[in-house]
Amino acid sequence: MKFVECLTNAIRKSAVYNPEIQVAPACILWPDRDRQWEAVIPLLRVELPELLTLGDFDPDQGIGPAIWLRCVISDCAESPSKEFAPIVYLPGVSRQDLRAVESCPEHLKPLAELQYRGVIWSQINAKDWTILAFLKSDQGGLGLDVAQDTDTKTAMQLALYRLLDEDVELLKGKPLTKDYFNTLLTGGDLVKDLLKWLDEELSFKNGRDENEWKAFVEVCKSQLAFNPQLEGVLAGAEKLANHTGPWLGVWDRFCEAPHRYPSIPLQIRKCQMPLPDIFADESTFGGWPQWNETEENTLRSNLKSLNNAIPQTVRTQLRQIEQHHGQRRQLVWAELGEAPLALALGHLLVLAELTQNALAAGTIDEISTQYQTVGWQVDDAVLKALDFIDKPIDFEAVSAVIRAIYLPWLDESARYLQKQVDALGYPGGNINVTNDMTYPEGQCVIFVDGLRYDTAKRLVGMLANRGLDVNEKAIWTALPSVTATGKAAVSPVKNKIIGEDCNSDFEPCVATTGQSLKGGYHLKKLLLDSGWRILERSDNGDGQGNAWCEFGDIDHEGHDRGWKLAKHLDNLLKEINERIHGLLVAGWKSVRVVTDHGWLLLPGGLPKIDLNSNLTDSKWGRCAGLKPGAATEQSLYAWYWNPHHHFVLANGVSCFKSGEEYTHGGLSCQECLTLELTVSQREGASQFVSVEVTDIAWKGLRCTVAVDGSFSGLSLDIRLQPGDALSSVVVGIKSLKDNGTASVVVENEELEGKKAALVLVDTNGLLVVQLDTVIGGD
Repeated sequence: MKFVECLTNAIRKSAVYNPEIQVAPACILWPDRDRQWEAVIPLLRVELPELLTLGDFDPDQGIGPAIWLRCVISDCAESPSKEFAPIVYLPGVSRQDLRAVESCPEHLKPLAELQYRGVIWSQINAKDWTILAFLKSDQGGLGLDVAQDTDTKTAMQLALYRLLDEDVELLKGKPLTKDYFNTLLTGGDLVKDLLKWLDEELSFKNGRDENEWKAFVEVCKSQLAFNPQLEGVLAGAEKLANHTGPWLGVWDRFCEAPHRYPSIPLQIRKCQMPLPDIFADESTFGGWPQWNETEENTLRSNLKSLNNAIPQTVRTQLRQIEQHHGQRRQLVWAELGEAPLALALGHLLVLAELTQNALAAGTIDEISTQYQTVGWQVDDAVLKALDFIDKPIDFEAVSAVIRAIYLPWLDESARYLQKQVDALGYPGGNINVTNDMTYPEGQCVIFVDGLRYDTAKRLVGMLANRGLDVNEKAIWTALPSVTATGKAAVSPVKNKIIGEDCNSDFEPCVATTGQSLKGGYHLKKLLLDSGWRILERSDNGDGQGNAWCEFGDIDHEGHDRGWKLAKHLDNLLKEINERIHGLLVAGWKSVRVVTDHGWLLLPGGLPKIDLNSNLTDSKWGRCAGLKPGAATEQSLYAWYWNPHHHFVLANGVSCFKSGEEYTHGGLSCQECLTLELTVSQREGASQFVSVEVTDIAWKGLRCTVAVDGSFSGLSLDIRLQPGDALSSVVVGIKSLKDNGTASVVVENEELEGKKAALVLVDTNGLLVVQLDTVIGGD
């Protein structure tokens, strides 16, 4: 029962009488000499419509002088309610004022005789009910444990309107001090309020009345030994940065959701950081962005010093550097993007460890196996390290390390593969020896230009997280590893394509007409003539027959952006992920993802190799077509579409053009070994593929969601760890209603502002939908 209910029940109970021996009291008089209850009377009238107040005439609010009140009580005026005895609240009037009829003030005399025909709501000792008395007394009050000092009395007076909504059962056995009442007035979350004040001082103060600000100050003084009023924001920012004693909890809360308080780092920067010594570390100075910035500068210098160092020296130095800087990845500055080099360092260390041995041993099949287990992770580490970099000075440092250890590994691996191919032939074969593919009914083939092996592995992770089944198959692409050759080779109509001439574009043609596939028109026509449907970018089809679609701009972005492709790759893959999901939702039984080639990416550019232009008809980054009769010392390779036509590929990972950071067309695992993916709905979860959360709304600690699609049988939960049902933080998970909505309440208010996962689960407890959220809202 809420406090307001206990209060209204106690007041009305005072009018209870024995009809066998008594008449009904004419009214209940509520004297309040100190006006302690006056501020909440307008709120109480909602619960007590029979409540009247002595004061200036305002009948709509039940307020009027004594004579008007007397008339209302005597039914000379319309009574607000006849179900209960009228209650007359008397602000500034004590019981004694009414008892002394002869000396009673003139404005009270019309009410004086009502003390005999009515009852007075007062304590058993005939004293007026104060707030403290009602809370503390076990005779007519609530019998709670309340401190009686002046500060507590002041705080409870200020917080009275908030106290009305408190659950009395939750207050029993709990010591109620000034801190409780002040915290109640400030909203119940001191740490959140303090962080808001540190972040936006003026807006925080302007959004609170005088009493709420006073309460905030008092709670800070009591719990943090800090006076915001006198010490100011910068003193608070300094205490937060040092986060010792009670401020450690404030710091931890800031670190949970630092993006909610964007100005706090700026405030800390205005403060004077303690002078670090040689033993300075993150435990002492981790709260200071200035210290983190100094550490980043040191790390940058350390990495740049490794430029042109031998790989083994770089590896040794990186391990030592990691011991000093690695833990900064756990600090809040890393989450805020202020420690990009520390974050990149983690991936540089992976790069260093995985490149200790090049892919330069064994057969071609063994090379393929090594790349599929370890090699692709090297390429992935390079991209992930570059993903954190924005500033040119940071790029210079990171690229120095990458070039020192990645380039030798890359080149040695490529040269060994090329040597094996020269001796044994290319495993990708040619059109004359490659088996035709089969395409089951209801399969859609999606072509992604430049889906390199490591990027395909990232896509696999995204699809798996979505609950889809993914089958992986390693494929050697057609040579040369360029779109003109490779796209047709992975198309369902490649048996209708030939390569009469190895032209400058490495483009094959239609077998029956000799028309070039350049531009894409004739490839699409071949597909249509063969019974395939063509799906444009926004068309998902209906799942009938077979379809071909093209999606993804990885290769285009790579040529345009160079090394900065690393910073956009995840977004590109997310778009492909959504496209595949949309196709499955549309009814396709499976989606086959194919690609034409991979690529090489090296910040600062691949090493250049010279090839006389007089010998070539065309010269791309890594491949070139020779003029008839031309001779060269470079290795010659057979064209996939016509093994009687040959072309030149650059040795190792060199390039025929200077300054190329991103290119393809040559022979290396990165360019030629790709992944073909077959994606389908996971058995038993197909009915939920089309589920979509359309709205998430937080109101306090209550979360309401709206869902569209096939959601029957799903339930809503909020978890700290999405896969762990025991990490649920709600009072109880709720099934989605027929209208696709559900609402849950987080039990622990201390979790407000903490990151969590909103999940929809089926009747077996399996995850169907998972979304990031912040408890209480962003």
